[in-house]
Amino acid sequence: MQTLRNLVGGRWRDSASEAVLDLADPATEAVIARFPAGSAADVELAVEAAARAQPAWAALPVADRVARIHRWADVIAEHAAELAELERREMGKPVAIGQSFIDAAVAGLKHSASEALSYGFDTTVDSPGGGRTRIVRNPLGPTAVITPWNFPVPMVLGALGPLLAASNTVVVKPSERSPMSTVRLFELLTDLPDGALNLVLGDARAGKPLAEHDQIQLVHFTGSVEAGRQIGAATGRLLHRSVLELGGKDPVVVDAGVDPVATAAAVAFGAFVNTGQICTSMERIYVHRDLAAAFVDALVDAARAYPVRDVLGPLADERQRDIVRRHVDDAVARGAKVPIGGVVPEGPGYFYPATVLTGVDESMLVMTEETFGPIAPVVTVDSFEEGIERASRSRFGLAATVYTHDPAHIEAAARIPAGVVWVNQWQGGGPERLYEPAGDSGMGATGARAAYDAATRPASIHLTA
Repeated sequence: MQTLRNLVGGRWRDSASEAVLDLADPATEAVIARFPAGSAADVELAVEAAARAQPAWAALPVADRVARIHRWADVIAEHAAELAELERREMGKPVAIGQSFIDAAVAGLKHSASEALSYGFDTTVDSPGGGRTRIVRNPLGPTAVITPWNFPVPMVLGALGPLLAASNTVVVKPSERSPMSTVRLFELLTDLPDGALNLVLGDARAGKPLAEHDQIQLVHFTGSVEAGRQIGAATGRLLHRSVLELGGKDPVVVDAGVDPVATAAAVAFGAFVNTGQICTSMERIYVHRDLAAAFVDALVDAARAYPVRDVLGPLADERQRDIVRRHVDDAVARGAKVPIGGVVPEGPGYFYPATVLTGVDESMLVMTEETFGPIAPVVTVDSFEEGIERASRSRFGLAATVYTHDPAHIEAAARIPAGVVWVNQWQGGGPERLYEPAGDSGMGATGARAAYDAATRPASIHLTA
């Protein structure tokens, strides 16, 4: 069993608290790690270290900061397979899936850091009526990144590039449900000054004082709606910033005229990959009546390609499997049919099979609450317009997907209130992608140069002619 510690000011340290948490392998239920439960004292030390390190980090030329981030990214790339194996052990993600996302996150880290080289940290413009205005975008100072359990390494790397390149320092708190890979990520730190990046482990006993700390100028949080609301309230009281990516209940609309077999295979991947534990998993499927029967048959066939243990890893823990089981049981009690799946397999581990539901509607939990499991609920609609309307009928607005060959329907897809809408694919879009979640899915634009706007504070200096 591995013992994990905090990294503060460049030193690995024991927690100020004796309270500990155990981490179990979700495939075997065996305890594999023990780590601090967290405390306000741990947070205080980490924030102090970040505050001390920030002036020297900011004094480096931007090209130097970017080069140092790139060197760390290169080291991470060399250890991507090892990090993916740790993610498998701590939360069940298949290694191939984990490594593909880590590889993409490393490339994204390098790209987002490089954006600093062309970002306007110090610009001068002519003022109407004479004179000039110099606009300086200053760093915020110490910031916090609080990450979720489903993509521990990619979510850390996705937040850090702009924050660090803009000369902020950071305190990271990973989810208590998957801290091992993040600890290893910090063991690989290369060429960053002590205190520029700090790591505090624990649950809400660390997360709450971190979000509420008066020296933390921005909290970048990915997680549940409930926790996001609490963080937003805390930062609001301090008049500090927050970027919140919260829950999702992503819809997919399947139009008449598409290939039902190929589309069903794509939807199966979007619903079942990583055992459905992706914020943008396809959790509501609206299919045109003209091809609904063929689509459902093909989706059931596609689900057979995701056997538990061989392809479909476990859910992260028993709590997550209980949520999935409750959503399926509720749907069945309200009249839904289960052509495949729906039965917890025997044996150890928090496994749940790829499951297709038909005859579902919006009265069911599986259509209104985030499931985060390998469930594909299918609704038959009479028209594409009905599909768009029902897809838009949700308190969540993270992402959506549309499959259609009709140019007018492609344009209509933009009406879905979501941060990202994919057409005829799931996922995709380069690092220049700019989006902000809608509804309960969060607030604060991310991607592209918006991340630098969030990571800096503008000030103007007016010069007379």
